Amino acid sequence: MLYFILLIILSALMTSFIMMKEVYIKTSTMAIVMALGIITEGALSNYFGSKFFTLGYGKVLSIIIFSLWISFFISILTSLFHHKFIENHYNDPLNRFGMGTWIAGTSISGILLAKHFTDLLFIAKILSLFNVGLWTMYILICIKTLIIVQSAQLLKKAHGILLLTTVSTQSIVLLLNTVWNDLPQILNVCLVTTGILLYCISLFFIAKRYVSRSSTGRVATHWNNTNCILHGALSITGLACITSQAINHEMILFIWALACLMFFLVEGIEIYRMYERIKLYGIREGILTYDVSQWSRLFTFAMFYTFTSYIEPSSKLQAIVHHTTLLTGIWVILSLCLAELFMLFFSSIAHPKTRQIQRSDQPL
Repeated sequence: MLYFILLIILSALMTSFIMMKEVYIKTSTMAIVMALGIITEGALSNYFGSKFFTLGYGKVLSIIIFSLWISFFISILTSLFHHKFIENHYNDPLNRFGMGTWIAGTSISGILLAKHFTDLLFIAKILSLFNVGLWTMYILICIKTLIIVQSAQLLKKAHGILLLTTVSTQSIVLLLNTVWNDLPQILNVCLVTTGILLYCISLFFIAKRYVSRSSTGRVATHWNNTNCILHGALSITGLACITSQAINHEMILFIWALACLMFFLVEGIEIYRMYERIKLYGIREGILTYDVSQWSRLFTFAMFYTFTSYIEPSSKLQAIVHHTTLLTGIWVILSLCLAELFMLFFSSIAHPKTRQIQRSDQPL
């Protein structure tokens, strides 16, 4: 009852602010819910064990996350009622893929409710049905948009946001297997396979864009924050396979190996990009400027950590990577999360009235 009261209070406060100020969130703002949700349910609960939730810390965080989900959806509905939805979320073809955060955010919210607030399991089941419908519409929009991306100059702007098709699909697998018993295995296999197919298609478009750029000096300005989803989408695919038992252990280890390789490749580029941005813009403008797309990095780090925590290494090298990730990963994730919250706070103070609407030249 105490947690339910807290949920009502927080949701009412956030919703009142959004409605009074007519705040229109960016399409991918739900990535905040995705990131905080997997940090709570995946990283923190795996590191600290069941006591993290039994002592109440995890439940309080879950209530905050669910309150954010409610307020963000209220903002989306507000944009619909005020005839701003098309302008804010649909006009930019690449931005449409950001709607995948709505599905993944809903999935993690439903999982938190189902696993830690059993009295609200019926709400989680309703959310799962709503989310399946939302995912269906989203995938149809994305297929249409992928055809546009292929045939237009938009290919030159393709980046990791395309991979939200995979993330959203595999999040549906995780949600359905959490809230429903005895899910037909054929459904799991079809959804996981669909997610993998969407990953391959998205990877093709992203690789085609960056292979065509011969100048590595452009990394500072043309590499997008969302490209970290290249390994995050693999991690959530592996986790979906484990949860649904859609494939065997050997294939799961193979996906984990691919996720590890992609993680080191992408984050190696990110380190070089950070160096280049500091040279071009200085520390403040180069790496300490807030953007909603930065939450995608937190999500992917926490997802990789969570996926790794479920892996049973079969070789010495795998064991070293596994042990190192679990030993140090949680502190990297928490440090990045605190840094992101501080940047968000100071950005809000500096621009309290700014209601940015996502444009095609923004990272996410």
